[in-house]
Amino acid sequence: MQQHEANVLWTKFLAGQCTDEERLLVESWFHHLNIDEEIDLSESEIDTSHQKMWEAVRPVEAKIKPLWHRIAIAASVIICLSFAAIYYLHKPGPQKQMVYNKPQDLLPGGNKAILTLSNGKKIVLNNIKNGNVAVQAGAQIVKTQNGQLVYSLNNTNPGLPAESAGSLTYNTITTPRGGQWQLTLPDGSRVWLNAASSITFPAMFSGQNRNVKITGEVYFEVVHNAAKPFNVTVGGLTIEDLGTHFNINAYDDEGSIKTTLLEGSVKVSSRAASTTLIPGQQSSVDQNSDKIYVKNADVDEAISWKNGLFQFDRADIKTVMREFARWYDVNVQYSGKIPVRAFSGSIDRNTKASVALQILSIQGVHFQIKDKQIIVLP
Repeated sequence: MQQHEANVLWTKFLAGQCTDEERLLVESWFHHLNIDEEIDLSESEIDTSHQKMWEAVRPVEAKIKPLWHRIAIAASVIICLSFAAIYYLHKPGPQKQMVYNKPQDLLPGGNKAILTLSNGKKIVLNNIKNGNVAVQAGAQIVKTQNGQLVYSLNNTNPGLPAESAGSLTYNTITTPRGGQWQLTLPDGSRVWLNAASSITFPAMFSGQNRNVKITGEVYFEVVHNAAKPFNVTVGGLTIEDLGTHFNINAYDDEGSIKTTLLEGSVKVSSRAASTTLIPGQQSSVDQNSDKIYVKNADVDEAISWKNGLFQFDRADIKTVMREFARWYDVNVQYSGKIPVRAFSGSIDRNTKASVALQILSIQGVHFQIKDKQIIVLP
C-alpha cells in the first residue's frame, strides 16, 4: 500500500465510510502502537515514535484544536510505525515471531429496550419479531422493520391482548446501559431514548394535556397541538412544548438537568422559577436547587448521541467516561494521578471501545479494558 492509498483509507475511516475489511486494517494500525517487545522494533524506537506522535498532537494552551485534527496530524506517524512492523514481518531471511496479545474489547451499544405494559407485563423489544405487539387502551402497538415502536389508533385486531379504553393506561419504555430506542407516541410525536433512560406515557392521550415522564436522556420531536399542551416531567421540572424539537439530559450522575432547544419554543419550569427558551439555547437546573440558568448551546453536540456520535467540546475525562460507561455498559475506575486534559471532537458510536480509547489516548491519558471495566491510567 502506497502512502497516498493509506491517506485515502484513513480519510474514509474518519468519515465512517470504511468496509469491514478496511476498518479492521485501520484498527490494526492503532494496535501496532502496542506491539510486544519481541518484534524487531526496539523499545527506544517505539518510545521515539510515541514521543514524535505526542509532540505532533500536544495540546496548545492558547487554542485547543479539534481531536480529529490532532488524529489527522498523527496519522502519518501511526502509518509509518505500522509499515515498519509489516515490512519486518515480510522481509526475506530469518524472522522473529511477532507476539501480540489482543486486548479485551467492548462492543458498542445498540437497539435494546423493555416495554412495560399497564398490567406489569414486560416485553423485551429487541427479542421480538416485527409486527403487532399488543393493544393498550385503544392503541395498537407495532414494532416496525427499522426497529421502532409505533403507537397508533387500533382498528380492532382480534387475537391481541386489549384493555379497556375507559381509563388512562400508562406504558413505560426503558433502555438499559448499552441500549437505545425510537418511539412514535399516539399523537405522532417522535421520541429517541439514549442509554439508561426511560419514558412513561399514556397509550392514548385524552383530556386537555399530553403528559409524559422521563429519566436519563431523551430527544423529542413533538407534534404541536395548542389545544393539548405536551408536558414532560423530569426530576422536579416541567418542560412544556410550545411546538418544538428539544433534548433533555437528566442523568443522575450529571448533576444538572439540561434542556436544549433546536426548533420552536419550550417553557422550562422548576418549583421556584420558569423561563422560555428560543432555538439554540440550553437551560440548566442544578439537581439540588431550583435556579434555572440559560446559555447559548452547541445543539449538534447536545444531540450527537441521536446522530450516532460521541461529540465533545473541551470535555474533561470524567465527562467522556460517563458517556462511555453508559454506552459500552461498563464501570470506570481511575488509577493514579490522571493528567488534566480537554477532549474535543467526534467519534462514531459504532466504534469498538478499544479503538475509541486508542483515539482518546492521543491526549496523553491511557486506558486498560479488564473484566467489563475501563481503567483510566496516567
